[in-house]
Amino acid sequence: MANLSPQEIHEIITNDERADLVVKRASEIGQALSKSLNTAQIRALFGEVRQIEGQLSIDHVKAWRRLYLLKPKMAYRVRRATGYGVKDLVAILDPAIDEVLTAKGDTQQKQYYKNFVEFFEAILAYHKSFGGN
Repeated sequence: MANLSPQEIHEIITNDERADLVVKRASEIGQALSKSLNTAQIRALFGEVRQIEGQLSIDHVKAWRRLYLLKPKMAYRVRRATGYGVKDLVAILDPAIDEVLTAKGDTQQKQYYKNFVEFFEAILAYHKSFGGN
């Protein structure tokens, strides 16, 4: 599985000019996960991420609370899942969420979250393009 360094995660989440890194790493991760993770497992987490995204413009405080609470939900999914796919995905998403949560102020929080969603979406797209079912 392709591991991301803390510096790469920081760049992906905080630096809007690093789309190249997002694409490169999402491709590697998506390809690796296509062998061990099914679409239903990845979509369950992505669905929650999208719901939080929708709530962000309505009630910022509740959205941020849901983002914090996504971490124990992911840990629960790792425990319930068979194989390593969910564990490998969560090993990437968990520190990315931590990076989002370091944002200061409403504008920066929304931008970091947007970058997180784009990264996750790219992983999902590559997962599917490499034959993940």
